[in-house]
Amino acid sequence: METVRAAERALLARMPEGALMQRAAAGLAAACAGLLGRVYGSRVVLLVGSGDNGGDALYAGARLARRGAGVTAVPLSPGRVHHEGLAALRRAGGAVADADAAEELIARAGLVVDGIVGIGGKGGLRPGAERLAGVVARSRAAVVAVDLPSGVDADTGEVRGAALRADLTVTFGTYKPGLLVDPAREYAGVVRLVDIGLEPPAVPELEALQHADVARLLPEPAAESDKYRRGVVGIAAGSARYPGAAVLAVSGALRGGAGAVRYVGPAGDAVLARFPETLVSDAGPAGAGRVQAWVVGPGAGDDAATVAQVLATDVPVLLDADGLRLAGREAVRGRTAPTLMTPHAGEAAALLGVRREEVEGARLAAVRELAAEYRATVLLKGSTTLVAGPGGGTVRVNPTGTPWLATAGSGDVLSGLAGSLLAAGLAAVDAASAGAYLHGLAGRLAAGGPQPQGAPAAAHDIASHIPQAWRNVGT
Repeated sequence: METVRAAERALLARMPEGALMQRAAAGLAAACAGLLGRVYGSRVVLLVGSGDNGGDALYAGARLARRGAGVTAVPLSPGRVHHEGLAALRRAGGAVADADAAEELIARAGLVVDGIVGIGGKGGLRPGAERLAGVVARSRAAVVAVDLPSGVDADTGEVRGAALRADLTVTFGTYKPGLLVDPAREYAGVVRLVDIGLEPPAVPELEALQHADVARLLPEPAAESDKYRRGVVGIAAGSARYPGAAVLAVSGALRGGAGAVRYVGPAGDAVLARFPETLVSDAGPAGAGRVQAWVVGPGAGDDAATVAQVLATDVPVLLDADGLRLAGREAVRGRTAPTLMTPHAGEAAALLGVRREEVEGARLAAVRELAAEYRATVLLKGSTTLVAGPGGGTVRVNPTGTPWLATAGSGDVLSGLAGSLLAAGLAAVDAASAGAYLHGLAGRLAAGGPQPQGAPAAAHDIASHIPQAWRNVGT
């Protein structure tokens, strides 16, 4: 978050004192009013910390009080409250109460504004704030967080202790990583960005691609294209125990932009029965014919020899599932061609030698560490899908998806799709990002909408909706 703080300092130096906070407060008050619907006569409680977030809350509360709301501020550190903001609230007719009265006030409130901790907060809430967070959670009031929910880490998305859960987070200038990455994202609710005039950072910590960004990445055949010019992807997947993994990986690959799919492995009959256009070989990776990228690992069981053969090639390789377990660290690090690894949290934990809970609680740190440790691009699957390159820099967070994607075989489809994009010529970071984006959209389409309107979808349903997702991105 130092880039955000630096941008704020530069902007403050060019503006009259207090003007930046007034901009933030105006946007915050407008968002609160929209959530309330009817401002006049409503009851609003401001939970006020000692930093600028508390000042933003107080000035926004003053604006609501001038519109007829009953606004009461509860300073958690009365001696360190933002004095000018508190004076503005009082002039507007607002009240101030101590923490002992907060429970009753919150019980009668329609809206609670969380201005306790800002982007500098670390390690969860202190005991007094934690008690109030419990009171808010038990109330029926809507909760608006100022910049980010108190108790979450703005830099990493980690939640190391108690934190407030918001229905709406109003953030200023730029999205903070903690608002985009789980587990903190779950605490933010709907996120609304208020423009306060900050210059965007030259190299953002996180970025989320949108339709237009993905559309520019997706391969488009030219008039002279044939199936080989469009790229051929090899799929080394499946086993006697898991033939379906091969079928699903091929299903994603056939819809991923490459011109042809070669399959090697023991599930050839199952693949041909479902997808007769697949080029099936029983000669192993070395004898399968020329490919522009390989996908290896889904359902592979203990076939370490095939994984080793694929890693020894000079084309991009996507490693998934059993391939992640069977590939040695040095074999991956020593490759000269790009490698894309696609673990879920459990697989990432095994690769890093930590508990799964550690990865799930610090997803941003985990994806960066894996990419650096293996010198590979890493797509970390899960409730927040992240993509990190081996050279550090900006991490991409996937904005599409649905909880219905958490179904057996969904990852196999993603591997085939992203591998096909690799074969079509996309860089590993772009193939991973575009693949995750399309996969998430296809999941939504297959489920018929986001929860709770959606319905369960199987992996083959997700694959069949990839063409529609592709068309939607391009329109």
